[in-house]
Amino acid sequence: MPLDHRRVRGPEESQPPELWAAAGEVPVEGEEGEDKDAAPRDPCDLRPLFARAGLLSQAEGSAYVELGGGTKVLCAAWGPREAAEPGAAAPAGTGRLLCEFRRAPFAGRGARWRPGSASEREAEREAAAALQEALEPAVRLARYPRARLAVSALLLQDGGSALAAAISAASLALADAGVEMYDLAVGCALCRSPGPAAAWMLQPGEPEERRAVARLTVALLPALNQVSAVLGGGQGSSPDAWVQALRLGLDGCHRLYPVLRQSLLRAARRRDATAAAAATAATA
Repeated sequence: MPLDHRRVRGPEESQPPELWAAAGEVPVEGEEGEDKDAAPRDPCDLRPLFARAGLLSQAEGSAYVELGGGTKVLCAAWGPREAAEPGAAAPAGTGRLLCEFRRAPFAGRGARWRPGSASEREAEREAAAALQEALEPAVRLARYPRARLAVSALLLQDGGSALAAAISAASLALADAGVEMYDLAVGCALCRSPGPAAAWMLQPGEPEERRAVARLTVALLPALNQVSAVLGGGQGSSPDAWVQALRLGLDGCHRLYPVLRQSLLRAARRRDATAAAAATAATA
């Protein structure tokens, strides 16, 4: 008997998939139906950080940083290269650092700007300017006169604290490219929820950033104990509260620094092992 391939041969009866969902399953963070009974996070706790340098073969230096909760940033660095035009060099015989920040169309969850809209382009330009402000004090631009260095950051997924993650990833990419630097620039974000007794929280997630009335992003050169950038704004906080937030952010940068440094050391060891294997194969 010939079969009718145009029909879907499924069961005559079906059941909704909710019946097979695991009991007590935690809903996806940031979507409707968010678990409001979840235990609050300690404001001084850092989200888990994963960092890896030397991922992209097409770039001279690259780095990938991921924060627990979904923030994923990929950075690539190039240079030094000759300035495109004579007037492009920075004054006093130093080089230029060009920074680019882009959001992937699928980076955000929920209501977002339309990809390519004027609002999104303006937000990307502001993030690129903040990235340049945080990275310039860390790079020895005086060693590259009449040259330009370029770094590009791509936000793959926005789970909160995206700018701080981009600062750390871009600094790793520049160091992986062999650019002379004073130290790695480590970024750490904070936010404060509404309420008179609300505390500042380290590395907030996307839902926490949406509810925040004040935000702060700190970039630090830990080996020199030098602040390279302080970016943020908001209302409802006293000057003493901002000082406390700054101290908390600096402490977070010091705690994140060993993870980034070990990632850079592992990338250097992988590069040396690859070069040694290639040399052995060539002499064999």
